[in-house]
Amino acid sequence: METTIINILSGLRPEFDFSEDVDFMEEGMLDSFDIVNLVTALDTEYGISIDGMDILPTNFSSVSKIVALLQKNGVKS
Repeated sequence: METTIINILSGLRPEFDFSEDVDFMEEGMLDSFDIVNLVTALDTEYGISIDGMDILPTNFSSVSKIVALLQKNGVKS
């Protein structure tokens, strides 16, 4: 799952290394437009619908946070 997430992130912002253990939002690697595109890509990739209440910057600040969000939405690791 982590590899798929990194591939999606890299497709959105190829200039960054998303395998680093940093806060993507704090480091300026993702912005709100990127999150919208990321949610769409994750919904499509995993056949889910991420609840609007979960679309918060903190839920997209690292690969592990994104994994946790996907698991909350029923995706099995």
